[in-house]
Amino acid sequence: MASRFASLALNHLTREYPNKLTHALSGPEDAQGPRALHPIFYGSYDWHSCVHGYWLLLRLLERYPELPERDKIIAVVDAHFTAENVAGEMHYLQQKQHNGFERPYGWAWFLALAQQLDAMTLPQAKGWAKTLAPMTEFFVKSFCDFLPKATYPLRVGSHFNTAFALALTLDYARSASRKKLASLIEETALRWHLEDVNCQAWEPGGDEFLSPSLMEAELMRRVLAPQAFITWFGRFLPHLAQGQPETLFVPATVTDRTDGKIGHLDGLNLSRAWCQRSLAAALPAGDARITLLTRSADKHLNSALGHLDSDYAGEHWLATFALLALEA
Repeated sequence: MASRFASLALNHLTREYPNKLTHALSGPEDAQGPRALHPIFYGSYDWHSCVHGYWLLLRLLERYPELPERDKIIAVVDAHFTAENVAGEMHYLQQKQHNGFERPYGWAWFLALAQQLDAMTLPQAKGWAKTLAPMTEFFVKSFCDFLPKATYPLRVGSHFNTAFALALTLDYARSASRKKLASLIEETALRWHLEDVNCQAWEPGGDEFLSPSLMEAELMRRVLAPQAFITWFGRFLPHLAQGQPETLFVPATVTDRTDGKIGHLDGLNLSRAWCQRSLAAALPAGDARITLLTRSADKHLNSALGHLDSDYAGEHWLATFALLALEA
């Protein structure tokens, strides 16, 4: 399965087209193609998917050092993670019209990539991390500047979801001993979510790939001490032991995997499985919610795992979320 995931990622990581640019132009000179604008992260249909495509490959390689795709992975990373290419990416990020580019989803995935590089035993990884360091510093600063003025969370089930971004970024901040960033994320999560109770879970929306309710719980699992989280979780979803809200236990139906928005629902099923497994593991032994969550996670995972390459609309990103679920 790891080899299958790696092959999927290698097939789209340097595929420049089709491409969905999130791009602001300040003049005609900015009308350029993806690779000219983003010399590293030009593939995988969009910038953030390319970032977590690299994360996926490096995570698989660290876990399975003898992966058949090992040499291809090293070669493609070596060719793209260069000082010149980083300068090109930084030039884009630092332009005024791109302020907030990929906030917060792409920011978080980039820092997850940095965390993965820091954790690797592969000899080349330290050099790659050093090369990407200017971008790492940029996104750390971006989060530190943004969170104090973010009065409200974004509870949507798509890229703008703040709980997902903070969960990934908190993992990075703690692993990299970025105490200021970690404290800021913890303070922000508590400010946004500590008093949330009796979540109605009005989901899924028709284009969501994240569960707003479960993702919030997954963030708070990271932020709160174990017993404090159990108390908070009981208030947040007070009827979970009775299988309510029922929608959280029913995999989303995907009617057209060639439609990128509808196809997001495969990702919802995978990310729900990830959250449900992680949340179940945080509960005390014998808790009735454990069985409900783990069974639901299996249903959600199995509903999507066979469709990772049904169409390029999902192929360019779904394996990443499958890995999150499988590792949970």
